[in-house]
Amino acid sequence: MVENTDWLSLSFGWAVGTSLGVWVSGGISGGHINPAVTIAMATFRDFPWRKVPGYIFAQVMGGVCGAGIIYANYIHAIDVVEGGRHIRTVPGTANLFSTYALDYMTSVSCFFDEFVGTAILLIVVCAITDKHNGPPPPGLVPLVLFIAVLGIGVSLGMQTGYAINPARDLGPRLLTAMVGYGTEVFTFRNQYWLWCPVITPIIGALVGTFLYDVFFFTGAESIINRPNAEARRMRQRAIDGERQKPIAGADNV
Repeated sequence: MVENTDWLSLSFGWAVGTSLGVWVSGGISGGHINPAVTIAMATFRDFPWRKVPGYIFAQVMGGVCGAGIIYANYIHAIDVVEGGRHIRTVPGTANLFSTYALDYMTSVSCFFDEFVGTAILLIVVCAITDKHNGPPPPGLVPLVLFIAVLGIGVSLGMQTGYAINPARDLGPRLLTAMVGYGTEVFTFRNQYWLWCPVITPIIGALVGTFLYDVFFFTGAESIINRPNAEARRMRQRAIDGERQKPIAGADNV
């Protein structure tokens, strides 16, 4: 199936899907379509932890439903490539739905590839939501994410399929397990599904957010900058208080 297209068109497809997903859900959930982003925002910013399980469940189920629609639409094409309705191979056509690293990639290389891609994504996400760093107008946030995801895909994505979003991989993987690909989608390459496209993006997101907050972010929303922000507020209050004090002898002028 992949030979009928090229990596650039696949990267464009993922970039479009991400930007439209954020556009549709931005006013409702803040555009949370990625568990790695949700966990990073709950860890370093003020996103409530009580909402995290519900958000992640919705994100994964969105992946399942989306993959189900695509599978139903392309089932005949998959039959042709596989050689029959009851033939489903892994990675084979399973890599149309979830990520499977290329054969020459070592486990360390897979981890590093996904880690770097997700860290870059979160640095961009932090930047475009930072009101002190020239953020785009709200309506243009999906466009910036389109550019970011396209860039990550074209430059870093080919070797692992660039999940950079646990739900985008796990949801479709669950769907493939249910429609005939079987348990091999989970046993492939020593449970690759868990340590590379699920755990690694979360680690990358945490590190990316941490780096942005340490080197760029000045807002009090971050647990890293909150003490400094509070100290700045106290200093400003002290300065304002000094300015408001009456000048000695002013009443005698």
